[in-house]
Amino acid sequence: MLSIRLILLMALMLSGCQPVEPQDESRNAGMAVLGQTLGKPVDATQSLIFPGDHGAHPEQGVEWWYVTGNLTARDGTQFGMQWTLFRILDPGFSASQSPWWDGQLYFAHFALQDGTTHQAFERYGRAGQVNINASPFIARLDDWQLASQGTSFLPLRLQTQESGYGLDITLTSSPLVLHGEQGYSQKTQQGHASFYYSYPFLQVAGTLTYAGKPYQVKGQAWLDREWSSSLIDSQHGGWDWFSLQGSEPGQGALMAFCTRDETQAYAYCSASEISASGQVTAYPNEQVTLTVLNRVTTREVQHPISWQLQLPGKEAVIIDALQSDSFNTLSVPYWEGRVRSRGGFVGRGYGELFGYD
Repeated sequence: MLSIRLILLMALMLSGCQPVEPQDESRNAGMAVLGQTLGKPVDATQSLIFPGDHGAHPEQGVEWWYVTGNLTARDGTQFGMQWTLFRILDPGFSASQSPWWDGQLYFAHFALQDGTTHQAFERYGRAGQVNINASPFIARLDDWQLASQGTSFLPLRLQTQESGYGLDITLTSSPLVLHGEQGYSQKTQQGHASFYYSYPFLQVAGTLTYAGKPYQVKGQAWLDREWSSSLIDSQHGGWDWFSLQGSEPGQGALMAFCTRDETQAYAYCSASEISASGQVTAYPNEQVTLTVLNRVTTREVQHPISWQLQLPGKEAVIIDALQSDSFNTLSVPYWEGRVRSRGGFVGRGYGELFGYD
């Protein structure tokens, strides 16, 4: 799930403006930037068409290609990974003939964790450093890239390398699933929405490098794709997002997303229950309840580490963070880490927490 406030603040930074700090009086200014509309809103009457929609949508203001995964090495060491390429319209763009400037801003995040430590890196780029193509698919910033290995979208190869940390992994074998109403995913009670689809059951194999040591790893990953003009507005203070994959074959997957209001109470939620074959049951706001069970303070930030998710007619799902310090301490910090679930859905996956500052 996208850190949209992060994207908009970075857009100001990259376009030469001074970003506001989301604290004290300036927090209100930061949330006003958060609600800014960039480009055209997505249209609920449109249908997603592939492979074209694997590529960029420059008419919408924000977009991302987002991979998270739980991986296990041959020696039993368990790792979490995240890789994301973001695209955003420059709010201060004026026409230019430069081949290095197309009116878009790009940046990428890469993070690994091993249960004890968490390492995160970021890169920025403009048109000459970036290649995004729908078919054959590629999403690349410099030498960080996610790319198809043939004419079909899958399998994918993800390659990153940064200061002794890296990935060279292959991702295969997942159905494509659409969230919300055939991919049109409402995010707030005011009606802000994105187009949102995922590959939730990607099988992973390859090499992971951690602190200079290579590991042969296997596991599961989840690819999220979204694009929009605006996801939430200045009345919202952040969100919690979870992707869960079942621990048993055939169990399926679960995605849940809740925005929070200015008091940090959950304001609007949605969820998707996904069968192993890719069939989706969408749950709208009135059917989803997320409750915080436990909080901790990490790096002087208080944030949840345990939740209860309730869907209609089902046993409650308990979600626990595996590593409380999973902060990406980048230009704007946010929490992105592994989680496990029990109760009504037994599995593991990833969570993103934004706006706990």
